Amino acid sequence: MVKKLNRLQVEEKLKSLNLSIFTPREFRDVFGVKKNTVSLYLKRNLKSGLFIKLRNGFYMLKDSRPSFYFIANRLYQPSYVSLEKALAHYGIIPETIYSITSITTKPTREFKTPQGIFSYQRIKKEAFIGYGPKEINGTTVFFAEPEKALADYLYFVDLKKISLNDRLDLKDIKKTKLLALAHFFKRPNILKLIEQIYVEQGKPRKIH
Repeated sequence: MVKKLNRLQVEEKLKSLNLSIFTPREFRDVFGVKKNTVSLYLKRNLKSGLFIKLRNGFYMLKDSRPSFYFIANRLYQPSYVSLEKALAHYGIIPETIYSITSITTKPTREFKTPQGIFSYQRIKKEAFIGYGPKEINGTTVFFAEPEKALADYLYFVDLKKISLNDRLDLKDIKKTKLLALAHFFKRPNILKLIEQIYVEQGKPRKIH
């Protein structure tokens, strides 16, 4: 059965179905082969260079070029890109952020893959809102809205897992929406932190 899976046809079929990243179950469903056949084919073609193993249960066509955001969405579901990477994307923080951290309702995880490191931070289900499909560089991915990226960020600041960036740019942030999203975390200190940040934003900058 393995010999009937033509390498070129496999590659073309996966690409046509937008399955540049796939699971063994998806591969089995697409090609109608048995579980053992899939396992053997994947093993052989990891060695041949057709596939890359991203993590247990997730493989990628080696010559495909999915965006890092797309990989982040696929590796651990449900999830959406947020925190510093999203804040930098929206210009809320000035730094360039290379790592991608996503938000999930599942346990916190980190995956070190041949394509980079992908981190996932857990929040409660009630707060798993404020995100949606967003087209970035021609790919549609699940991405936090600006206010939700900031609310997520301040949640982890409040938990003392990250430090507060003192160069937040809030000019495009809708404060009422930010406060509404922050309420879902049910941590009064986040609301106080938001008010504190806005007070600091209103002060004149010191010239050194």
